[in-house]
Amino acid sequence: MAKSKTVYVCSECGQESQKWLGKCPSCGQWNTMKELHIQPESRATAISQRVTTAFDEVQNKVRPVWLSEIDAKEEPRVDMLDEELNRVLGGGLVLGSLTLLGGEPGIGKSTLLLQTVLNLRGQKVLYVSGEESERQIKLRADRLNQKGSDCILLCETELERIFAFVKDVKPTLIVIDSIQTIFTATIDSTPGSLSQVRECAATLLKFAKQSHIPVILIGHITKEGTIAGPKVLEHIVDTVLQFEGDRHYLYRILRSIKNRFGSTSELGIYEMRSDGLLPVDNPSQLLLSEDVNQLSGISIAAAIEGARPLLIETQALVSSAAYGTPQRSSTGFDSRRLNMLLAVLEKRVGFKLIQKDVFFNIAGGIKVNDPAIDLAVISAVLSSNVDTPIDRTVCMAGEVGLSGEIRPVTRISQRIGEACKLGFRRMIVPKSNLKGLDTKELPIEIIPVSRVEEALRALFG
Repeated sequence: MAKSKTVYVCSECGQESQKWLGKCPSCGQWNTMKELHIQPESRATAISQRVTTAFDEVQNKVRPVWLSEIDAKEEPRVDMLDEELNRVLGGGLVLGSLTLLGGEPGIGKSTLLLQTVLNLRGQKVLYVSGEESERQIKLRADRLNQKGSDCILLCETELERIFAFVKDVKPTLIVIDSIQTIFTATIDSTPGSLSQVRECAATLLKFAKQSHIPVILIGHITKEGTIAGPKVLEHIVDTVLQFEGDRHYLYRILRSIKNRFGSTSELGIYEMRSDGLLPVDNPSQLLLSEDVNQLSGISIAAAIEGARPLLIETQALVSSAAYGTPQRSSTGFDSRRLNMLLAVLEKRVGFKLIQKDVFFNIAGGIKVNDPAIDLAVISAVLSSNVDTPIDRTVCMAGEVGLSGEIRPVTRISQRIGEACKLGFRRMIVPKSNLKGLDTKELPIEIIPVSRVEEALRALFG
C-alpha cells in the first residue's frame, strides 16, 4: 500500500520544501513552514471522481486546442443586483469562477453575502453554513427583511456530503460559509488546517470549472490581517475580495485584491445598518461632517481609492507634550509617513513641533494610502498648531516631497470633478498637474502651488 508523502509549505507565500526550514527561502519569513501530508494517488483521486459524478451531465474532456480556435468572447456574468459588489467583481459574478471573501470576525461578511443571495431572483442558491444553524440564518434573514424563496440552506461541513446534496439540488450558485470549517475524509487532519483548506479549495475550483457553477467562499483572516489559509488559498481562487472597516464605525469597504476577470483598482463602500448593509452611492457626502466651520485642525482632501474619487476629512490635534517624549499617533493613515511630513514641516517651513504631541485621524474610520492627501495632513497639523480654522469651502490634493515641493498626483480631473459636484469653491492642486488642463470653464477656483509654503500662504495668508 502506498504511503502518504510529507512536504512543508510556507503559510505566507505557498513555497514548498521537502524538509522543514526555519526561514522560507522565497519570502524570507521565519517559522512559516507547515507540514502537509499528500495522500497516495488512489485516495487523492477519490474526491475528483465524486466531483465529476456530482453532475452526471458534466463531461471532463480535456484536449489541446489551437489558440486561434478559442472563443474570446466576454465571460458570461451573473448580475448580483448590488451596484457596489458588481463594480468590485468587474461587472458581475463570472460563471464557473471561485471567489473568496475575507474579513475580520463580525465585520459583516456573512450578512453581505446572505442579503445578496436573498435578493437574487431566478437563481437557485445553495447556502452551505458550517458555523451557524438553519434557525440562526433564518433569524438573520428576517432581520434583513428578505424572503429568500430561491435560497436553500444546508448546514454541513463534510465535502463529500455537500457534493451529494449538490447533485440532488442542482443549484446555479453555491456559497460556502466558511472554507475553514469544511473538511474532506480523505485528509487525516482537522478542519481549518493547511492540508484541509488547500484540498477542499482545489476540489471546489475543479467542480466550478467543470460544472460552470460559480462558488463563493467566506474566509477568516489571521491576527496579521491576512486570509487564513493563506497565500495557498489565494493562489487557487479566481477572485479575492477583502471586506474591511472598523466595527465601531458605520462604513465598510470592499476591495478587490486579486481578480482574474476584472480590475483590482475598484472598491465598494457600504453603510452598516440594523437591517443590513446599504450600498453608498456618494460616500464623499457621508465622510464630511457638518457645521464645523469654526474648528481648527480640520482639512478636506481629494483622494482616490481604487478608481473612485473621495473627499475625506482629515483631523489633527497638536498640543504641548505632557511627558518628556512627544507622542505621535495616527488612525487611518501611515504613521511613518506622518512622521516624515512632520519633519518636512519643521525643516522646510520652520514650525517647531519637537515638543508637541501630534494626533491624526481620518474621519469615518476608513484607511487611506493615497499620497495625494499629504498636503491636507500638513494643513490640518498646522491649523491645529496655530489654532486657526481652514475655510470649509477649500479642498486640496498634492503629494509632499522631502524637500518641501508639491509633487503631481494622478487623476486630477476626477478629483476636481468630485469637488465641483459637492460645491467646493476653491481647490489647491500641484502646479505640474495643470499642464494641458483647461480650468477656465470650471465652476471652482484652482490654486496651483509648487511648494508647501505657497499652499500654507494660500490657506492662512
